[in-house]
Order: sequence, then structure tokens, then C-alpha cells
Amino acid sequence: MKEDNCLHAALICLGMLYYSHAITTEKLNHARPSLHGHHEKGKEGQVLHRSKRGWVWNQFFVIEEYTGPDPVLVGRLHSDIDSGDGNIKYILSGEGAGIIFVIDDKSGNIHATKTLDREERAQYTLTAQAVDRNTNRPLEPPSEFIVKVQDINDNPPEFLHENYHANVPERSNVGTSVIQVTASDADDPTYGNSAKLVYSILEGQPYFSVEAQTGIIRTALPNMDREAKEEYHVVIQAKDMGGHMGGLSGTTKVTITLTDVNDNPPKFPQSVYQMSVSEAAVPGEEVGRVKAKDPDIGENGLVAYSIIDGDGMDMFEITTDYETQEGVVKLKKLLDFETKKSYSLKVEAANVHIDPKFISNGPFKDTVTVKISVEDADEPPVFLKPNYIFEVQENAASGTVVGKVHAKDPDAANSAIRYSIDRHTDLERYFIINAEDGNIKTIKALDREEIAWHNISVFAVEVRKYFTEILYNQWYKFCNKQHQEAKVPVAIKVVDVNDNAPKFAAAYEAFVCENARSNQQFITISADDKDDSANGPRFIFSLPPEIIHNPNFTLRDNRDNTASVLVRREGFSRQKQDLYLLPIVISDGGLPPMSSTNTLTIRVCGCDSNGSLLSCNAEAYILNAGLSTGALVAILTCIVILLVIVVLFVTLKRQKKEPLIVFEEEDVRENIITYDDEGGGEEDTEAFDIATLQNPDGINGFIPRKDIKPEYQYMPRPGLRPAPNSVDVDDFINTRIQEADNDPTAPPYDSIQIYGYEGRGSVAGSLSSLESATTDSDLDYDYLQNWGPRFKKLADLYGSKDTFDDDS
Repeated sequence: MKEDNCLHAALICLGMLYYSHAITTEKLNHARPSLHGHHEKGKEGQVLHRSKRGWVWNQFFVIEEYTGPDPVLVGRLHSDIDSGDGNIKYILSGEGAGIIFVIDDKSGNIHATKTLDREERAQYTLTAQAVDRNTNRPLEPPSEFIVKVQDINDNPPEFLHENYHANVPERSNVGTSVIQVTASDADDPTYGNSAKLVYSILEGQPYFSVEAQTGIIRTALPNMDREAKEEYHVVIQAKDMGGHMGGLSGTTKVTITLTDVNDNPPKFPQSVYQMSVSEAAVPGEEVGRVKAKDPDIGENGLVAYSIIDGDGMDMFEITTDYETQEGVVKLKKLLDFETKKSYSLKVEAANVHIDPKFISNGPFKDTVTVKISVEDADEPPVFLKPNYIFEVQENAASGTVVGKVHAKDPDAANSAIRYSIDRHTDLERYFIINAEDGNIKTIKALDREEIAWHNISVFAVEVRKYFTEILYNQWYKFCNKQHQEAKVPVAIKVVDVNDNAPKFAAAYEAFVCENARSNQQFITISADDKDDSANGPRFIFSLPPEIIHNPNFTLRDNRDNTASVLVRREGFSRQKQDLYLLPIVISDGGLPPMSSTNTLTIRVCGCDSNGSLLSCNAEAYILNAGLSTGALVAILTCIVILLVIVVLFVTLKRQKKEPLIVFEEEDVRENIITYDDEGGGEEDTEAFDIATLQNPDGINGFIPRKDIKPEYQYMPRPGLRPAPNSVDVDDFINTRIQEADNDPTAPPYDSIQIYGYEGRGSVAGSLSSLESATTDSDLDYDYLQNWGPRFKKLADLYGSKDTFDDDS
């Protein structure tokens, strides 16, 4: 605190000295001469002289961060016309006037009432003016001046980042640039050394150094090794005042990481590797792994392995596992313990990427010896051939030898071999094999036309010498699980013999025209033989000896496995014979040859003059002989017209005989109910209960009767029935009324109960005309008076209101 007070006091003294020097300079350089102006004649002949302004100032200075008890005197304003009698009043305006800067209106002294910070604002522009104290009349024009805030060293340097991270390759030369750090100082760089920075290193020696003026960090030691130390922490200081005592400082941390270069060769941790592998191992199987250590990382630490020497170069190979950086030794070919029991390899590990800068450090590779011992294994038997192909004639007798397979035990024990057929490949059991010598025989006859090739598999299994014949059968059932086995494919070709006669290649049916000419060809036939081509073509076509002189047709062998059938005579007639059967003998070229007789069906057809087929039916021929096609069409048309007329006549006659009244069995009331049903149609009178259409409002009061089947059947009197064919509606209605009146079982209601209710709350109301008498209807029923006595009752019920009034 004492040091700060001393510093402030010194700064204030310096500021005052500077201020005095500035005032003196301004007086010398910027003093304005008094302006006398021109004379003016005033009132009562007084000559007025225009006064001049005599400011002795230009700019003021005030030191920042002043914390004294009294306001800081910035400067004093004085006009030449001020005689000191107090009649002049000084006024201050502008930036900070009245708030930061105040003026004594009598003396013109300007004070700063608040602490100023140059970093917030470096200068203020103010306006001063001298006015008459009594009248406030300006005595001088206003003039501007500047108050500059003088800087002090009150801001320490600050780095752009609190922490820096940088990389530099290991083994870099001394002076290699790593990174540049930069600090800034908020103080005024144009005044003093407050913003002059100097960089220095506080931590990180002797590995790194920093340039004092630029802040560039450089390496200071040669051959820094990443494998020894990878990361360094450096502290850099920036100090103002040119680094002199009393300056402020700031620090930052820099983390420097050494990046890897390929400066280390791979090294095997041991000189010899011992490995073993079973002779039963298959090619591609892993035998073992070797690994050379390389302290480098990334691509600089990549190692590739190779076999460069040894007696096992042809039997083994090595690949690189780049994930684990290991060399994987794998089997390349099958091994045989009885032939060679051990191998030796010389394996080399070398870097993939080599840096030429460090090639002088030596070869970036290493070698190691790998010794591999072969372990004996119980190997399966080995067939002398990878596959077998045998031939056997079809239809050979059961027990015919097809061929023999042979396998041996490659082990030193040289165990006996037993053979068996994989029954999954011989489901029909055509073959059997001798378990001891491997002879394959047939069990039943073979047919080449069914199966030309039989592909079976034969197993060979070792038999230990201590196995007895008594245990053989039990061993044979479990041999696949208990012993090594080998499997070989056996292809058996069934050799063809000529046991199938040739036949027609298709179901031929020939057609010959009635007007065919002699020696005219009308069909070409061919043959097919199921036997092999050696026992098939060439086919020979001929007629049987008994019809070789057939008077109707002849056969010509085309000597290309086809034959042509020709007409021998002219003029065929469908009336006499419309179908001919021609036997044809076909012989194959086998030894001995086989033949068959095939029948060709030939139909006689009618053809036009060009030989085009018209018809092959004899009936069509007969009709065509008497009438032309046009005549037949005309006859058929007349028959159809007559049938249509008859049908129309019968239909009209039936419609006239229908009665105009309904039959007795029909119930008029039920029909009315039916028409109100939208479900079952007109014929459905049993679709629903009639009671569902009654007014539900009567449930709490009078319950209407339902339609109840009478206990006894009322028989109407015969005399009341109308005649069946009567069309008198009046008689029919009267008869029905009498029947209803005399029937004690009939309900006392009619269809009114059905149509009188449209449902509770119906917007449309009732559609029944029977209730309209109780309403004020606008309908006019006077026309019922003109319909005769039959409608008199309706006319009385629905007549005009005038009629009712007259009656009353």
C-alpha cells in the first residue's frame, strides 16, 4: 500500500510537471493576440471598441486513477477582459461537464470530481465561454478544448489464451519453432513503457526457450526422445515496463507434446520361438504367433513379418495382424508326422514406414528363429484315388461285381480298414460292399432308362488290431463316432443294352382328302427310343409283310429317322369308309435290333380344290349333298321365328286366364301387413309379430288384443263363397264381410291398428287417411260422390264440411 501511495504521488508530480510544461508551451505556441476590431459609433457619440479574446490554453491533462481526497485541478480558464471584479462568469459544457468536470465560475478553475480511467475513455471535449454575470450576455465566443487522460501503468499484460497446446517432433534440432504466444496490455502504448512487453520462461528449462520480444517458443535441447518423455509443461511470463522492476506481468501455460518419428527399429524379445502343430491340422490353421516390439506408435510402429529362410518355407506361411502387431504363423500344406517331424523357420520383422532422416540409426528390422514340431495324430484312412468311376450293364444279374475301392491307414500302426456304403446315397439299396476288401456288387437289376448314373459314397474306417471279430458288429454300429473315417465318392455308370423298342415320337393322327391324288404325301412320322443313341437310331420304317401291298396307302423311309406316308390310289369316300388304321413297323439300330408295330389313324376328310381341309364328319357330307349352306341357314331362321311366336302366344293366353280377385287362401289383412314390411318382400307374411306395430302408448292402459290362433277352425258356409271364376268385386267383398261378422274367432280390429301409428315422436306424423277426419284437412273428397253407390259410405265420411253442416 505504501508503494502504491508513493507511486501515485510520483505520478501526480510528473503529471503536474507535464501540465506546467504544457501550459508554458501552449502560451508560447498558441497564445492568441488581442483582436482590437473596428471602431463603432454608439449611442451619444460613444465609440465602442470590439474587445478581443485572449485565451491562454489549448488542452489540459489529468492523470488517471487518481484516488486523492480532493478533486484534481485540471486547469484554469482566464479571459483577457477579466479584470478580477467578479463581473465575468465562466461556463463549461460538453462531455462530462457538470458530472466529471466542474468549473469555478469566478476563477475559471476546472476540477475533476471522479476518478478517470484512460482505458475506458482517453479524452473529453469541452466548451468554455465567458459571459456577463448579471446579464448572461456572452463576452466571448465559445471555444472548445480537450482534456486528455494521462495513462499510468495500471493494467497487467494478458495472454490471448489461458492454456496453449503445441506439438513438436521428437529429436528436433535446437531452435525449432514450437508455438508463438501473444499477450496484450490495455495501457497506452504511445506513452512511456506501460505497454512495452517482454516475454520470459518461468518453467520448462532447459528443454525450451522463448524469444523476449516475439513470444516464440523454441526447442533448447537436441534429441529429445518421445519414448523417454512425451509431454512437457512450460510457463511463459509477459511483463510490461520493458521488463524492468515495477512492471506488471501475466503468465500462461503451454503444454508441449513430442510427436513420434520412426527412430526405433523393431526388436524380438527372444531369439527362438518353439511351436507345435498336429499333423491332422488343415491348411490355413494357425500354428502360433510371434511379436517384435517397436516403441514407436502409429504408422511408425507398424511391423510386417515374413519368412526369409528355413526348411519349412513351403509348408508354412506368416501373416501380419495389424491390430495386435503380431506375426501369425499358419499351415500352408498338409503335414505328415511319418515323413517329417520338425521344421525350422527364420522370420523377419521390419518397419513398414522408414524415415530417411534416421536411416543412419541402423536397419529397422530384426530376425528370430521359429522351431515347429509336428505332433502325431490318429489320421483317417486315405483312399488311393480321390474318386472312383465304375461301369455295369443294365439288367445285370444280382451279385455282379461293379468295382473295388481301396484305402490304407497312413499311421505307423497301419490298422486294418473296413468299408461301408453311405445309405443316404443309396436309398433303394442297389449295391452292397464287402467290408473287408471293398468290392462293390449289385443287389438287384439296374435299368438305365430309369437311372443312368448312381452316385454313392463309401466310408473307410480303421480297425484296431486288438478288436476281435466278436466285437466287430458292435463296433460297426458306432464306428463313425469312435474312429477316424474317410469318405470317397463313387460314380457308377449303367451301360445301356438294347432293351427298348422304338415307338412313335408322338400320337399321330393323319387326314387324307377325298380328292387326294395318287402318290400324294399327307404325313411325315418319326420315332423315339428310350435306349442310348448307340442302340437307337438309325430307325427303319416299314409296313408289315401281310399288308405290304396295301391298296390304299404306302410308306416311304426317308433314311433320316423319318418316314412319309403316301396315297396309293385316288378317290376316297367318307360314305363308304371314313377311318383307316395303318400298322407301321419301326426297327432300331441296336444289336440285336428291336422293333415294334405302331398304328397310324387316318381320317378321310372333305377338302376344297386347293387341298384345304373343310370337314371330316360323314353327316356333314350328307347334308351338304342336298342343300346349300344358305338354304340351311334360312331353314333354321324360320324355325327360330316360329318358336318365338308360339312362346308369345302361350304367355298372353296365360295372362288373360288369371283371376282378378285373390284366392280364398289369401288373407287381405295379412297382405296389408306384409306391404308395410321392408324386409322379407311381398310373399313374406311371417317376418315379424304384428304386435310390434301397435301403439306402445297403450301399454299402461288398454292393451289391444293380439292376433290369436282360434281354438277351433271356423268353417264358412258354402253358400256364401263366390264362384271361383267370378270377377264381380262387389260379391267378393260382401262375402268377406259376412264371413268376418259371423266368425267369433276373428279379432275386433283390422288394418287400422297397423297403419294408424307411425312411431312416437315422428316428425312426419301419421300417414293414414283414416285419422284425417279428426283433423282440419284441406283435401277435397267431393269427387267420391261421382264414383257411384259403392263409394257412398266413403263419400259420407270424407265429404265437404258443408255437407256435415247441413246434416246438423
